[in-house]
Amino acid sequence: MKVRRLRFIDNISGLQIFQLLKFTVFLIVSIVFTKSHLTRAEIGSWEMFLFISGLITFFWVTGIIQSLLPLYHRNKTFRRFGETKKRKSPEIFNAFLLICFFSLLFFALGHSIKNSVSVFRFSGNVPYINLLLLYIMLSSPVCLIEYIYLLNNRAYRILQYALYTFSAQLALIILPVLLGKDIIWSIYGLLAITFVRWVWLIILLRRYTEIRVSWEFMKEHLYLGMPLIITTLISGSAQYVDGIIVSSVYQDPAIFAWFRYGAKEFPLVLLLANGLSNAMLPEFSTRSMMKESLAKIKLKSKKLMHLLFPMIMVIMLFARWFYPRLFNPEFHKSAGIFMVYSLLIIPRLVFPQTIVVGRKKTNVTLIAALIEIAINVPLSLLMIKWGYGIVGVALSTFIVYCIGKMILVGYVWVKMKIKPTEYIPLKIFTIYSILLTIIFILVDKGIINIR
Repeated sequence: MKVRRLRFIDNISGLQIFQLLKFTVFLIVSIVFTKSHLTRAEIGSWEMFLFISGLITFFWVTGIIQSLLPLYHRNKTFRRFGETKKRKSPEIFNAFLLICFFSLLFFALGHSIKNSVSVFRFSGNVPYINLLLLYIMLSSPVCLIEYIYLLNNRAYRILQYALYTFSAQLALIILPVLLGKDIIWSIYGLLAITFVRWVWLIILLRRYTEIRVSWEFMKEHLYLGMPLIITTLISGSAQYVDGIIVSSVYQDPAIFAWFRYGAKEFPLVLLLANGLSNAMLPEFSTRSMMKESLAKIKLKSKKLMHLLFPMIMVIMLFARWFYPRLFNPEFHKSAGIFMVYSLLIIPRLVFPQTIVVGRKKTNVTLIAALIEIAINVPLSLLMIKWGYGIVGVALSTFIVYCIGKMILVGYVWVKMKIKPTEYIPLKIFTIYSILLTIIFILVDKGIINIR
């Protein structure tokens, strides 16, 4: 069956499946690595490679792309000249230029300070630093590919792109390790598939974009996007802040590996929620579609709740049993961290941020993010001091995520006059949240103990 004939694929499901496949590939890599000849320290170095590359790029890539979505065909720059309905998009091309600029900026900054940075006990350097900086420069622009398809309503192409490139990525990363090679060959494989994605990106830019530089649009884009960049850096960095705290306090790559293997949300929650939110952003950009968009996101989030909450409950019951078996017995400590991160389903499945960003009120998300980070760092350190250890760091992240969502829900209600009941299935959400919290307490206290 050809992908284009799959009727269930729309923009939302296409983006959700893409994100799911991306996570699944790295999950399989993690499992293979733990069962291979690699030591925990080598696995820690691989995880640090991915961690740093994500830490340096995630906030500005996310901010630029999320601000592009409501600006596509709905911006002041090109509307002024009656050009917002052209088949080829100058908006996407200028967004590509912005991402390239930030990529080169951080590549240059990284080279200027690379001999002054250290992690774990690698004094004065970071493992594979030159390859890391090259990966940072090349991997960021290719994040546009799936969104070019989304904005052009080519949902089945998102799925095709995901299947082809993620299959190749999985093979290029794990085959060297299965053949007994050093971890650096997996990094070479990651870089190789990034080059392939660049070729794919260039083809799409020629097909779907008007190659035209507009400084005025870039200024408009950054005006909307800069609060989102800062917001994502602050609130979205909670997981990265956790990693920085753990690596700084414990200075042990083995402990960092334990934390990183546990600090993973269940993929369907994070990826389906983010996919729904990003795919809905263009629909909230026009006031005329507000009522229909609110009803749609309420219905979609309700379906996600019925799917994901029961799944998380079952997984939480068996987490301490399957974690050491999925990886290896040395990673049993990661199960407790994973259980805490599973609770993030509660704030994840509420979508006030989609309304706020879609209506271009990005300064509000920045204020909420500042409050989150002001709480997260001291609370994480207090959790460690109070004896909760690395599990306490994860718990503080859950608390600040809930606080951030409550702030945005309040803003949408008070300032935008949109009640929570208009876009949140409150009854279902409340029942599921209470049941999940009870299960977490029972498992955490050992009252339910499946090992």
